[in-house]
Formats: sequence, C-alpha cells, structure tokens
Amino acid sequence: MKRLRARFVVPFFAPYRAFFAQSDVTSMVVIAWLSRMPVGMMGLAMLMYMRESLGDFKVAGSVVGVYFVSMAVFAPVCGRIIDRTGPLWPLRITGVLNSVFLGLLFAVVTLRMSNAAIMTAAVFAGAFAPPIAVLTRTLWRHRFTDEVNRRMAFSVDSIMIELNFTIGPAIIALVIAAFGATVAFALALVVTFLAFIVFLFTPALKYWQQEPHIERHLLGPLTEPRLVGLFVVTFGLTFSFGILEVGYPAFATYLGMPVLAGILLGVNSLGSAVGGAIYGVLHPKAPLERQFAAAIGIMAVPFVLHWWVDQVVVFAVIAFFAGTLIAPALTAQTLLITRIAPNQYATEAFTWSATFIVSGIGIGMAAGGAIAELVDVKTTFLLGSVVLAGMSLAALFLHRRNVTAT
Repeated sequence: MKRLRARFVVPFFAPYRAFFAQSDVTSMVVIAWLSRMPVGMMGLAMLMYMRESLGDFKVAGSVVGVYFVSMAVFAPVCGRIIDRTGPLWPLRITGVLNSVFLGLLFAVVTLRMSNAAIMTAAVFAGAFAPPIAVLTRTLWRHRFTDEVNRRMAFSVDSIMIELNFTIGPAIIALVIAAFGATVAFALALVVTFLAFIVFLFTPALKYWQQEPHIERHLLGPLTEPRLVGLFVVTFGLTFSFGILEVGYPAFATYLGMPVLAGILLGVNSLGSAVGGAIYGVLHPKAPLERQFAAAIGIMAVPFVLHWWVDQVVVFAVIAFFAGTLIAPALTAQTLLITRIAPNQYATEAFTWSATFIVSGIGIGMAAGGAIAELVDVKTTFLLGSVVLAGMSLAALFLHRRNVTAT
C-alpha cells in the first residue's frame, strides 16, 4: 500500500499542493465555491417548485428556461460594463436586484397570478443574475498568465462547480423530501443573497487588471470567427446538460422516487469532479480543440445508455460516467477562450460564453420538459446523445494555428 501511494497518489496530488501553496489561491477557491452554491441549488429547486405549483414539467421547464435564457441574454451587457468600469458596482447592483426579483417570482407563483406575471418576474430575475461565475473565471485569467497554472486553475474551478452541483441538489432533494418544494425554493433564494455577500470578500478582486479605454467594436469578441464557432459548440454541449437537468428529475418522478432526482444529479456532478481532477494533472499532446471534441463525443455514449437502461443502480453508475467528461470539456472550452479572446474583451468573452452555456441549459431544460411530458422520459436522453455527437464533429473544425492570449 505504501508503495502504491508513493508511486501514484503522491505524484497525482503534488501539482495541486504546489498550486494551492501560491498566494491567495486557497481563499479564492473557497470563496468562489461558497458564492456559487446557488448554481447547484436553484435549477432543481425552481423546477420542482414550479412543477408543484403550476402542474407539470412542461410549464415548469418553460419558466426555468425563461429564467436561464434571460440570464444568458443580459450577461454580455453586464460583461461589457465590467470590462469598461470594473466589477464592483455591476456586482453590487445585480446582487441586490436579483434577490428582489427572485422574491417577486416566488410571490407571484404563490399568489397564483397569471402566467404573464410569472414569466415577467422570471425574465427580470434572470436579467439581474450576479456575474459571480464569469468574474471568477476572468479573475483566474488575470491571476495567472501561463497556461499550466491556468489549466490547473480552471480545472480546480470546474471541480468546485461540480461539488456545488453535487451538494446543492442533494440539499434541495432532502429539503423537498422533508418540507416540500416551496421551502426548498425559499432556501435557494436565501442562499443566493448570502452567496453574493460572501463573494464581495474574495481577494480575487484585487487581481483585476483594468484595460485602457481603447476603441471597441460593437460586436466585441464576436468579431473573432473561431470564438463564435466555439460558442455554437458550447451551446450544443450545454443543451445536453439541460436535458440531464430535466431528465433525471423526470425519470425519478416516473419511478415515484423524487429523492432520486437529487441523487442522480449529485452522482453526475461527482463524476464530473473526478474527471476534472484527473484532467487537471494531465498533459495531453493532442491539440486543445481535439481534446474538446473527444470529450464531447465520448460523452454521447453514456447518454445513449441512459436511454437504454432502466435499472436504477446501473442508471446511477452511467450517470457518474456521463459526468466524468463534463469538467474536462468545460475546462478545455475555457482554455480555448483565453487563447482566442482579445484582452480588451476578457470579461465580455466569458459572459458571451455564459450566454451560450446558460441559454443552452435553459433551452435544453425546456425541450427536455416538453419531450418528457409529450413523448416519454427516456427520449430526452436520446436527443442529448444525438446533439453531442453533432457538436463533437463541429468541434473538430475549430482546430487552427493557435494565437496565445496573455
């Protein structure tokens, strides 16, 4: 056992020890994890609350989809403001207003107001979502200029997000089982506001490097064709994530085991954390674009197996392996953004990425909810596998001579 530890375990963790030994890294990681806890809680809490209050997954998925699409549409506006003015005031304003409009959404649903009122509240809540996830990744870019540390930072960041998606849904599932979906959504609202307060204390903000006021194009980073292509592939990838976000709760509901929804989402995220930890210490020789394409393509296989398998334990094992490719794919995607995006559009590029990620998840959830209600639960996973296969092929066309960003 000691030989095994000396040969494999110690070398595996050595790069992580060196990474966390650097100034402010540990506190940046911990605060980023705490402040992004709503990421793992809000989707499931809102979905199950809307289903309980409004009647079915189709309507519930539409409301959640509107929330995420609104978040996606307005994120680049916030990103452009941050690139020009710095992060503090946009963060403070969105942090407060997001909580206000989420509270309004909770109120209009509880009071059984019209669908128009519900959708309007969802739009405004999404529009003012605080850019915590985007800022964290932009600040890692400012903190490190070399790709080795950036790969490690983005891998750790992906792992921590997946831990959010592991613990968050588990908490929500337990609260739903014990107290109901209304209490779970209320808890998610409180955690969202507290998370914004926590992020204000991150030391990462001191690493912000304000770019000089230079001429900027109206389309910002979208003037770079490779970046647009990357975002399109990202949309397809995260559309499939949205399928999982609805597919697992719908499968659990079909079996009459609502707690299973949080377990499956948590197991999937745990798999992603494991995959991200392994990817962070690897040094693949293949071009980054090929790594991205491979991770997406291989992910299509467990999606097909989800469609084929019914036994719960086997289904959960497949959910774990589906997750092992998520963090590596997102890490490779983030590294590609840092290579391609010009410095003056650093934050805006990540917000456009968030736009395609969040809209992909939101539209995937809406589509998954409709298919689960109108066709059957398992067909959602088959659709996800087809989309992943197509995006894997599309990602191969991203490969070109790399331009290194600083």
